[in-house]
Amino acid sequence: MTTTFCAKFGIDLPIVLAPMAGAVTPELVAAVSNAGGLGLAPVWHLDVDESRAFIRRVQSLTSAPFGVNLCMDFPSRDHLLACLDEGVEIISLFWHQAPEFTALAKAAGAKVIFTAWDTQSALQAVANGADAICAQGWEAGGHCRGDVATMALVPAVVDAVGDIPVAAAGGIADGRGLAAVLALGASAAWIGTRFLAAHEATIHPDYLAHIIRARESDTAYYENLFEITWPNAPHRVLKNSTTKMWEAAGQPKPGARPGEGEKIAVSRRSGDILRYQSHTANGDTRGDIEAGSMWAGQGVGLIKSAQPAADIIKSIADEARSIISF
Repeated sequence: MTTTFCAKFGIDLPIVLAPMAGAVTPELVAAVSNAGGLGLAPVWHLDVDESRAFIRRVQSLTSAPFGVNLCMDFPSRDHLLACLDEGVEIISLFWHQAPEFTALAKAAGAKVIFTAWDTQSALQAVANGADAICAQGWEAGGHCRGDVATMALVPAVVDAVGDIPVAAAGGIADGRGLAAVLALGASAAWIGTRFLAAHEATIHPDYLAHIIRARESDTAYYENLFEITWPNAPHRVLKNSTTKMWEAAGQPKPGARPGEGEKIAVSRRSGDILRYQSHTANGDTRGDIEAGSMWAGQGVGLIKSAQPAADIIKSIADEARSIISF
C-alpha cells in the first residue's frame, strides 16, 4: 500500500495517528509507527521540558518515523526548537498559517505537514514550504477549522496542490474509509477517534465507554461551546448532558449559559474542570466525565471495542487492501 505520502515520510502504510492532545501517549505514538503508520505526538499543551521527555520516551520505544504536532493558536518557538533539538524530523502544524515555523523546521532538515480546511489554506501552506497537507473535513472530532465535508474537501485540495501528498481527515475509522479517500486522490488517512479506543490511549474509562456505545448521529459540531481555555475554536464532540442543557436553554452566549462556572471534575494537571471547558478526560481526571468535552468524529459509530493500536492498524490496512484489489 505504498503511496506518495508513505514515500515522503518513510512509512509502510498510509495511516496517520491524529495528534489528540491529552489522549495520545508516547506508547500510542510508538505503537502506530511500529505497526507501519505515522504516529504524531501532540506536545504543544505540555511545557518544554515535558515535551522533551515525551519525545525521548517515543524514541526509546521506536526507531520508525514519527512526528510532533504544534498548535498555532498557541504558537511557541521554544517548543519547536526543542523538538528539532531532540531530532524530530516531522513537524505537524495546525490551526493557523505558520510561515516562520515552517521555515525554521525546514532549515533544520525537518518535513512539515500542515492541516488545511479549504483549498486556499492548503495552497498558502504549500507556498510557505509545507511538504504535505492534511485536508481536515468537518466530520473530524475535536477542533476543526473548516466547514467542508471530507468527501468534497479532499479531491478539491488534491487538485489544488498537485504533486504535494495529501492526507485526508474526518470521519475515517476503518479500511472502507481509507480505501475511499485513496480513491479521492489522497495518499493517506489521518485517523483520530478510532485510536481513542486503542489500548495505548489514555482517555478516561467513562469517556471510552461513551465512544464505544455511540452512533454516527451522536456527535455535534459547535462554533464556540467548550471554549473555556480554548475560545473561538470550533469543535465536534459527543452530545451530552451539557450540550442538551445548553440547547434547551436556547443556546445562550458565553456568560449566560446554564451551569456556567460549575465545577464538574478535577485533574491533577489542570486543576478544577469547569462546565464548558475544553478538556480531554484521561486517567488523571476525576468527576462527571459525561458532562465534559468528549471529542469524537462522525466515524465514532464504527468503533465497537477497544484494541491494541497494532490490531487497529492491521484491520484498517487489511480491509482497505481487500477493497482496492476487488
